[in-house]
Amino acid sequence: MIVVYILTSLLFVYLASTILYLFFLAAAGRFGKLRKYTSHPDKARIAVIIPSYKEDSVIVDTARQALNQDYPKDKYTVTVVADQLQPETIRLMQEIPVNVIPVRLEKSMKARSLNAAFQQLASGSYDLAMILDADNIMSSDTLEKVNHAYRSGWQVVQCHRTAKNKNNSVAILDAMSEEINNTMLRRGQRVLGLSCALIGSGMAFRYDLISGIFALPAIQDNPGEDREIDIQLVKKDIMVEFIEDAYIYDEKVQRKEVFEKQRTRWLGTQVDHLKSFLSPDMKHLRTHKIFLHKLFQCIFLPRLLLMLVFLLVIAICTVTIFTGVPILAPGWPWWLALVGIYGLTMIVAIPSAFYNRQTLTALSRIPVLMFAMVKALLNIKKHKTGFLHTPKEFSAKA
Repeated sequence: MIVVYILTSLLFVYLASTILYLFFLAAAGRFGKLRKYTSHPDKARIAVIIPSYKEDSVIVDTARQALNQDYPKDKYTVTVVADQLQPETIRLMQEIPVNVIPVRLEKSMKARSLNAAFQQLASGSYDLAMILDADNIMSSDTLEKVNHAYRSGWQVVQCHRTAKNKNNSVAILDAMSEEINNTMLRRGQRVLGLSCALIGSGMAFRYDLISGIFALPAIQDNPGEDREIDIQLVKKDIMVEFIEDAYIYDEKVQRKEVFEKQRTRWLGTQVDHLKSFLSPDMKHLRTHKIFLHKLFQCIFLPRLLLMLVFLLVIAICTVTIFTGVPILAPGWPWWLALVGIYGLTMIVAIPSAFYNRQTLTALSRIPVLMFAMVKALLNIKKHKTGFLHTPKEFSAKA
């Protein structure tokens, strides 16, 4: 019984520190203020790069809409990296016209596609690189705001990725999850003066910085390239800015099977990310604020697994209350208080737009997605055996 008390006490300390950290981030994200970016007279030269793997159904529209920016046409280009796209798709994009770089990769990886683009584009011709996914649609003022942030001294910028579709319960929950992360891990962190978390798309970088990162061998076979970018930015002590009103409309997962595949990849990359932070070459950074901040994020449990843990805690507390047999340490009131703080954190972090009947209906799907998350955890090694591609299915315009 002593062993159980010790283990549950340690679990409580871990969960309490995590939840309190998230609560402060959520409060900062909900009530704090961020700098606004508009435009700057000195226009940077921007390469918009869109890697696309077998995404013929959406890439043509994405490429076409990427040209619809309120930004001087001679100051930006759109390049699609075509990995296993159909010849007809390539022809349609060339007619738009946008630059198309067909690639034949030994192993299909987003990082390899991006590196191929950087190798072929003239590096001296650009100041910034804007990276999109094949389904991403930028709001028309995105490049103007990114340029303003760059001219204000930022080398790396994360735009506000948000849902282009909320057409079923799974998509609504996925969209809500992303906005919770935007509140806490991007908006909240920047309000508190911390570096915001990268998402994987809708990211802008100083051109020579990001082209150098994608040339590194460590990123070439990494399915979580945004995590490896994070590591390299920590090594260089570079902070990431968040532009909350530069919107990148992104397709949300619509089916449980796709959700499971996506989370399998994410969980695998999170484990690898943690290992990278603990590697010997990061030892000299372990007293830096940015290192400690990013490391702490690495040990967060995914939200659905955390909810599953708290459901188990509630069940155990219920047994303790009715039987009088103490199982958890500290006592059950402390654990239920922690559950309550987590619930309050989620209420604060969820944008008001999600407080509606559709979300209430969608919440009934959480148990199904919890089961999918557990399966993803059990299949975590699969992300090592190959690229787990999540297909795009939503074709409506943003």
